Parts: sequence; C-alpha cells; structure tokens
Amino acid sequence: MDLEAVRAFVSVADTGQFQRTAAELTITQQAVSKRIAKLERDLGVRLFTRTARGAQLTIDGQAFLPHARELLQVERRATDSVRPGRRALRIDVINRRIAPAALLRDFHGAHPDLHLDVVVLDDSGVDAAIAAVRAGTIDASFRAVPLPARQMPDVIKAIRVVDEPHELLTGPTHSLAAARAVTPADLVGHRIWIPGILPGTEWATYYDDLAAEFGLTIDPVGPNFGTEHLLDVLADSATLASLVGEKTRLLWPTRYDLRRIPLHDPTPIYPHSLIWHRDNPHPALATLHHHLRSIRPRRCQTRIWMPAWAT
Repeated sequence: MDLEAVRAFVSVADTGQFQRTAAELTITQQAVSKRIAKLERDLGVRLFTRTARGAQLTIDGQAFLPHARELLQVERRATDSVRPGRRALRIDVINRRIAPAALLRDFHGAHPDLHLDVVVLDDSGVDAAIAAVRAGTIDASFRAVPLPARQMPDVIKAIRVVDEPHELLTGPTHSLAAARAVTPADLVGHRIWIPGILPGTEWATYYDDLAAEFGLTIDPVGPNFGTEHLLDVLADSATLASLVGEKTRLLWPTRYDLRRIPLHDPTPIYPHSLIWHRDNPHPALATLHHHLRSIRPRRCQTRIWMPAWAT
C-alpha cells in the first residue's frame, strides 16, 4: 500500500479540503487528487464525496480511517526504531555485574532521558565484539583489547575508560581470610579458581599474563554453574580463592561470611576499553564519550600492574 497516498487520505479526512492537504504536504492539489484516486483504485471503493463544503468521507472512508491512522503510526515507529537519536543506544557489557555495567548505570542516572539497550554477547571475546560493532548489531562494547592499534580495523575506535583493581575473594576458613590486604606474591601456591575462562578471549589473555607475571596458579576448570555456584563453593572451602573486580556486584547470604580482600603492591588492574565504529552517527554515543571523558579515574594508592598490551 502506498503510504504517501494513505497520508494524503488522512490529511484530507482531517482538514476536509484537498487544497489544505496540498499546503500541509507541500505538494500540488492535483497531486493530492491523484494520490487519493490511486488509493481508491487499489481499495476498490470510493473514500470521499465532494460537496460544496469540501470533501466528506463515505461510509467506506469512515471504515478505513482508523486503520489508515494505524498504518502511519506503525510507519513512524518503524522509522524511529532505526533513526539515530530515536532508537536506544545498544551497548555490550560482557556481564551485568562488572564495572562497565556500573558505569552505564551512572551514565543513565546522569542522562535519564537517553534510551539504553544493555546487552551481553554471551561466550564471546573481543573479536566477536569488534565484528558486532563493525556490522552495526551493537553501537559499542566495553572490552579489554589485547591488540596493537595497528591490528584494529580502520573503522573501529577504542579508548581505555575503566581501570578496575582486582580483589581476592575467599571464604572465612581460607588461610588468607583474616588479611586486611594481600600482595600477588602472597597468592603463590594458592589455588585461584576462576571457572569458565574461555581460551582465546581477552580475559583468558589477561589471566594468563597475570599468572605468568607473578607465578600464580589460576584454575579455569569447571563446571561453570555461574557466580552463585562459585560463591557457594568458596564459602565452604579452606583452599579455594578467586579474583573479582573491585566494582563487581556480588550478593551472598550473610552465613557465607565471604571476604573481599584488596590486592596491593602491585594492584592488578583489568583495563576496560570502549569500542565503537568511527562512523556511528548516534548522538547518544557522543554523549557517552563526553561522560567518560568527564570521569576522572581514581588514583591508586599503591603500585599497579597491567599487562604490557594495555599500556
């Protein structure tokens, strides 16, 4: 169905005058007449009768009018769904518990009028995120980027936006549970359990580099039943510990008595970057960039460690 003809029909129904519709649509009165005539031919009915007072709807025109309005509303919603500034800004955060998700919550609080669509590209690394940004299925992604700039596609931009300190997570019976802070050297010989590390992902690269730098034993062996299961196991274990980001949101029953212990001298830092397509016109993306630039990263009180590819 010709939606421009439908638009002319609705306008004539509202104004009662072909001439007024012509002025409203910035076309000639003859063009309005042609559109209405074509619509009547397509439908096989007369929609208007001409009187001295103007155009009046026939019975068929009255029956068609609410559906014509609905067609135009659907068209408007369809257009708005892909028009920059109207549709939601679609951003991947890997996990809704971690620092980038917290950053987006703060961004939404500062700009509640902007629509966000926060998604998770399950079981995917930075390469998949870059491909999704390049294809336009997402507008941006928060990822660590263990790639030299020269290996990034020309159309992809990335800036480091969140440097997240790691903490040690233990149950109450672990030998380090009473410590107020620990160093990476203190972790040597302890089993650090992080199930679900996928080979080839950026977080696998990070933990491989961390383990190699400090001689740590990081065990990625599953089964990986999710965060709740990890907390269950740690609560009852005297030998297992894990690593979590400082801003990672975790909730557990008080009886677990889990401990989050800062890591110092040096503090391992996980480097989150924002990845986006340089030609993306969405205005909310520029607003997000401005918000990120306005955030001053907290200065770490101790020495830090990041993998060489992050610096």
